[in-house]
Amino acid sequence: MVEPTEHLLALKVMRLTRPTLISPQVLTAEPKDLPQNSFEKIIKNDATAVAGCETIAAGQFMLLPQSFGNIYLGEMFSSYVCVHNCRSHPVTGVSVKADLQSNNSRVSLPIHADKTGPVTLNPEETLDDVIHHEVKEIGTHILVCEVSYMTPAGLETSFRKFFKFQVVKPLDVKTKFYNAETDDVYLEAQIQNITVGPICLEKVELESSEQYTVTSLNTLATGESVFSSKTMLQPQNSCQFLYCIRPIPEIARDPNALKAANNIGKLDIVWRSNLGERGRLQTSQLQRCPLEYSDLRLLVIEAKSTVRIGEGFSFRCRVTNTSERSMDLLMGLNTKAKPGCGYTGVTEFALGALEPGQMKEFPLTVCPVRLGLIVISNLQLTDLFTKRKYEFDNFLQVFVVEEDYREEEFHVDKYVRYSIPATV
Repeated sequence: MVEPTEHLLALKVMRLTRPTLISPQVLTAEPKDLPQNSFEKIIKNDATAVAGCETIAAGQFMLLPQSFGNIYLGEMFSSYVCVHNCRSHPVTGVSVKADLQSNNSRVSLPIHADKTGPVTLNPEETLDDVIHHEVKEIGTHILVCEVSYMTPAGLETSFRKFFKFQVVKPLDVKTKFYNAETDDVYLEAQIQNITVGPICLEKVELESSEQYTVTSLNTLATGESVFSSKTMLQPQNSCQFLYCIRPIPEIARDPNALKAANNIGKLDIVWRSNLGERGRLQTSQLQRCPLEYSDLRLLVIEAKSTVRIGEGFSFRCRVTNTSERSMDLLMGLNTKAKPGCGYTGVTEFALGALEPGQMKEFPLTVCPVRLGLIVISNLQLTDLFTKRKYEFDNFLQVFVVEEDYREEEFHVDKYVRYSIPATV
């Protein structure tokens, strides 16, 4: 079938975006200069200039989009599609299809959902609709619009138009994971605005996987956010968010399951840009670094943070056999007084047999002999089967205060002294 060189219908497509403010191009000159007041006359005749304020570039008009331009990932692509009968006779069998094609996919966009079939357009009538689609891929996109109709001779004819635009990344999201000595994981998410205009972060949440629970650390004890009510980000600016991720009890009790539970969750980000334009971006599944345990894992499960000098204090530990063989353990804490050591005491006892994946809890007691922050170290576990020794250092930190310490009367200045450098 030979297509006619001129079609009976006209297709117009306009992308719908928020308008932008437009102001005149201000260019002035001194009266003694060669142009004299010719620039001033041009500015006064500019339709976008504000009367009486022509030279301050104050805009009062909104500029509609002049081209398809670029769109940011996560924003809603909206377009107005209009088919117009510019002939003097009716055109029958009119239908419109719209597809959005990217490098990896082709999506059929719903259009004229209220129409059950082809329609007839009388002279000067139009068939129009607005299409919406949330873009989820970066790169080149092509909007393909195809119009089909019947010619007066009864032949089915169609034509297509293509509209190309780019989808670019609006945010740069960087994540860092910090594994605590406990099973907790801390996630630091840095979000940078890489658009050309300011944005307002409306929501930044971490949606945890089924294996973890999430606590946001972006609020104060009063429940107030550490950020302002509206987190504004200028172009190239960034802000950080912090979250604490904790495995559910079923996972925390099983070392093998904890090693395999690397999927943390997804970041869900919602923002507003020019004139309230909404955008939403969800990251892929975030993964923590795989946990690497030695044959034994030691964890302090109960301890005080502040103790008095000269008074013995107890804390409780848990040891887990993360190897694939049975062990018979002997525990020893060498706390004999030595230069620089902040505590004293001697402890040694048998823990007994420990099967793979099994755990045992035991108490320990030491006596602090120095004020300030002290670090408990030199805990040794010996496997009597293989005669192998496992040493654990810096597994507990406590703050030692004076005997007359009362928490309600505690003053930082009494215990912390600042040295002021002498002035010359």
